[in-house]
Amino acid sequence: MLRSKIKESLKEAMKSKDKRRTSTLRLIIATLQDRDLAARDKGAEEGITDDEILQMLTTMVRQRKDSIAAYEKGGRVDLAASEQEEIDIISDYLPKQFDEAETRAAVEKVIADIEAKGLKDMGRTMAELKNRHAGQMDFSKASAIVKETLGA
Repeated sequence: MLRSKIKESLKEAMKSKDKRRTSTLRLIIATLQDRDLAARDKGAEEGITDDEILQMLTTMVRQRKDSIAAYEKGGRVDLAASEQEEIDIISDYLPKQFDEAETRAAVEKVIADIEAKGLKDMGRTMAELKNRHAGQMDFSKASAIVKETLGA
């Protein structure tokens, strides 16, 4: 479903001659095809799932945020603005991101559900968070919250 939405958006962007959106969507589709090929090599005939597409898009956003920080540090505001435009386009295909309070609540619920007791359960907790909330939260921030909660 997400795959067809992205392809449909590319057609619309091309018709409206939106160069930034067209190039960003082509980049997403190229990355998606690359991941599909890798998945098919491992036996997944259909390619990657929607959850894996969400993870891919989240990674793309994170990479651009890292680039923005580097560009701003180097004084290249023009390139940082370009990266931000790509983030805005990619974010259209991601679910609403959790704020810190929602992330904290999700972490606490997962910890309670799986009865995690200490830092030894951190991996299990993070796996369950990724399973339940793919694309909805920044997992690096969630990891810090899990560590803080389980370490207390």
